[in-house]
Amino acid sequence: MPQPFVVAVVVTYEPDFPGLLLQLQTLRPQVQRIIIVDNASRVAVEGWCAREVPEVDECLRLPCNEGIGFAQNRGIESARRQGATHVLLMDQDSVPEADMVAKLLRALRSRPDVAAAGPYHVDPRQPISHSPFVWLHGLRFHRLSCEAASRIHVVDHLIASGCLIPLAVLEQVGMMREDFFIDFVDVEWSLRARAASLHLLGVCEARMRHSLGGPPIAFMGRSFLAYSPQRHYFQVRNAILLYRQSWVPKRWALASSWRLLLKIGFNCIAGNSRWQHFKMTVRGLWHGCRGRVGPL
Repeated sequence: MPQPFVVAVVVTYEPDFPGLLLQLQTLRPQVQRIIIVDNASRVAVEGWCAREVPEVDECLRLPCNEGIGFAQNRGIESARRQGATHVLLMDQDSVPEADMVAKLLRALRSRPDVAAAGPYHVDPRQPISHSPFVWLHGLRFHRLSCEAASRIHVVDHLIASGCLIPLAVLEQVGMMREDFFIDFVDVEWSLRARAASLHLLGVCEARMRHSLGGPPIAFMGRSFLAYSPQRHYFQVRNAILLYRQSWVPKRWALASSWRLLLKIGFNCIAGNSRWQHFKMTVRGLWHGCRGRVGPL
């Protein structure tokens, strides 16, 4: 097999520079090139890269914030021009372990019908960590155990950050959907890949720190993921848009809608700005039914 040429595509928006620097320094020995695509941050990310971060090979600043899918696609296009065989998608707040990419590559080589491989990600703000990998059984998503570190699961979907994708798969499945703006972009691509009879792998031994959502909500002695009202708008709207696709299994749409209802209902009851959460949820539902896309 040809030697892999992995290009990391890191999307930034108003980044925390110390955290981003740690990510880039950890990524540098693992990949052949690093591309930052900045979604029109108010801070000068490209100037920071030029002055302080020799680890970055290219920094693309977009003139306006067009969303996560648009930024990922611009990075993928640049990686393709540079001869990449694989792209590693990364959010700005993810920090991989030193051997994450090698373990993802090994998993991709383990079978021919794979669209992408993703790591076991842990949110350091959560006191209890659960396996991030799920699979749909009946009408419920069940977590897949990673007690055996060497386990590789076929999973329902992968989050974008840490996802290693062969360029040949992107030619077959297509690029990221840009008009979703944010949320469900990775889920939509995952389901599209599965509709093309390809598998997604969750690699238990490949590890990454990753923060999901905002600061967790403490409730009855436990902490739960929290999102802003604006993010709930996109989650509801894009979920509705996704459920309307003919290639999305109805069983999957039912299970996903119930899961999303529980999560947003919890935030409307136990979170801050409850009325704003409710209003943005209803707005997202209305716009999803009307087929509205793009930014809020």
